[in-house]
Amino acid sequence: MDRVRKAGLLTRLIEELHNKGSWCGETHVQKATFFLQELTKVPLGFDFILYKHGPFSFDLRDELTALRADGLLKLETQWPYGPRISPTQQSEYIKSRYPMTLKKYETAIAFVTNHLSDKDVVELERLATAFYVSRLAEETSVDERATRLTSLKPHISQENARSAIQAIDRIAEEARNTGFSTPRV
Repeated sequence: MDRVRKAGLLTRLIEELHNKGSWCGETHVQKATFFLQELTKVPLGFDFILYKHGPFSFDLRDELTALRADGLLKLETQWPYGPRISPTQQSEYIKSRYPMTLKKYETAIAFVTNHLSDKDVVELERLATAFYVSRLAEETSVDERATRLTSLKPHISQENARSAIQAIDRIAEEARNTGFSTPRV
């Protein structure tokens, strides 16, 4: 996907996260983009690795910085919290240039934002890491995947890991039932 269409989708994703009450810090955008790409198969082309707080893309971080430099995104400081990412008025122009692309992926964006917008960063880390682990070990049990998750993230309890794995299984099943070609986890 070319950079301008990708910019339209990212700014639309961020806009929809805002519309549904998300804080929309970088962690929120990182995890929502991970799910958008990996769960609903929107071909954004970002490489994600397991990092400090779950799946993370340095390419996406660079793209978000570039979109700020292009005037399509801005940071809004919210004391005493960190900054939140917001689309600018200029992003409307980009989105208006690619209505077919946005329409093609609007169901995927809605699916992801419906499931993630009310989550805090701790919940996002657990869910995203649970999905990351589940994608790599599709045929293993909930308990085996939970144990793998806690071995990668020792600060996550076995109970919370198990709960996150079960939640991801439900979300992935719903994604398949919605028509997204997500792997069975």
